[in-house]
Amino acid sequence: MNCIYTLNEVRQALTLEEFDIVAAQEKMMPFGGAGRRLPADTSSVRIGAVLLLLYCREQELYLVLTRRRDDLQAHAGQISLPGGRQEEQETLFAAAVRETEEEIGIGRTAVAFLGQLTPIYVPPSGFMVHPFIGWYDSDQLPQFRPSLQEVAEIIEVPLRELLDPKTAVSEHWDFHGSQVLVPYFAVQGHKVWGATAIMLSEFVERLRVVASGNGVGAAEV
Repeated sequence: MNCIYTLNEVRQALTLEEFDIVAAQEKMMPFGGAGRRLPADTSSVRIGAVLLLLYCREQELYLVLTRRRDDLQAHAGQISLPGGRQEEQETLFAAAVRETEEEIGIGRTAVAFLGQLTPIYVPPSGFMVHPFIGWYDSDQLPQFRPSLQEVAEIIEVPLRELLDPKTAVSEHWDFHGSQVLVPYFAVQGHKVWGATAIMLSEFVERLRVVASGNGVGAAEV
């Protein structure tokens, strides 16, 4: 792979032994993290998985996001990572790649496992989401085929764009009559916020540690 970041550097970023996960996530956590704790009764918590799919385009590392259809019942119109609910008898990674195939048309056999990020609880949907990092293992560029039932738009994002500090923005939004400061990634005219932004923030901050040469203590890969 002839990209700005190598797969080994990505793996190193995902296996840092000393990394402040909370600080990384809080950079993009709205509402001060209120309500993100698991409920006392976890019987109603649903388990899901998402995939942060990496691929190389013109010597740059890219990832893919989706804009959900505006007429969906859950998270309508929001920017998200492909993913969904874990089905019986499948691993979490298998759930992530299956959902990726269903949503954006990337065959599950073309995705190689690189690692995973920290699971987060998403209160509005009641999901505990497990984020995975995958590599599009092909000599060809991915050909996306978005699901007409779920996906309104495919958004291909250079990792360089997320690493640019100017991409991280905060502004006051009105929620139920109250003004709340919400951080988000301003990406190609879209506002990537909430759970997706929190997961991306952890990934970006991990890469920054490696890029700065401070990845001392990282596990061998």
